Amino acid sequence: MDKNLKRMATMQRMQVTGLELFYRKGYENTSVDDILKELSLSKGAFYYHFDSKEDFFIQIIENLLVRRVYSMLIEPIEGHDNALHLITNCFENALETAVHNEMDCGFVLNNFLNEFNGKNERIMKHLNDILKIWEVNLVSAIQKGKFNGHIDRHVDAEGVALFLMSSYIGVRTLMVENSPSARKYRFMAQLKQYFKTIEVKQATL
Repeated sequence: MDKNLKRMATMQRMQVTGLELFYRKGYENTSVDDILKELSLSKGAFYYHFDSKEDFFIQIIENLLVRRVYSMLIEPIEGHDNALHLITNCFENALETAVHNEMDCGFVLNNFLNEFNGKNERIMKHLNDILKIWEVNLVSAIQKGKFNGHIDRHVDAEGVALFLMSSYIGVRTLMVENSPSARKYRFMAQLKQYFKTIEVKQATL
């Protein structure tokens, strides 16, 4: 049991370090040797746990990237009534985290989607699965908001979800090394204005 736990801890440490390197340098610019140097491990230790660099990356997607995107952008809006309020808070918190990240290189999922698009179908499938989960969650939250009377019933839930995803990805790209706090503030102000146009107007007495 102790040996198995030690192996799992080693794999976890390797994956966390691998994700950090891939995020900063990109997949193609990060070699197995770079990872081993960062971890002070031998090549034999790496290939004991993983079949290849690609296998290593896919396990990072499945074990770390899915959880990070889920905890940051999906879990905060699950199972609640007022989707617009929750999405506002969710985006605000996620963007604020990026503002304070001195090593910010953009939205990690989008970075990998751009790098692998048209180059590696196997990895793209895993990345697109995360994107799809995010999209389905947003659509579901907006539909629930319509059902509960918070969002106008004529609103196109799929269209709103697409707009939210693309605008979030866009502002995260623009925030990299370019007045991130100011860009976040302006984006959130416009997002709130947009939400006012699709929420149900309260009748005045």
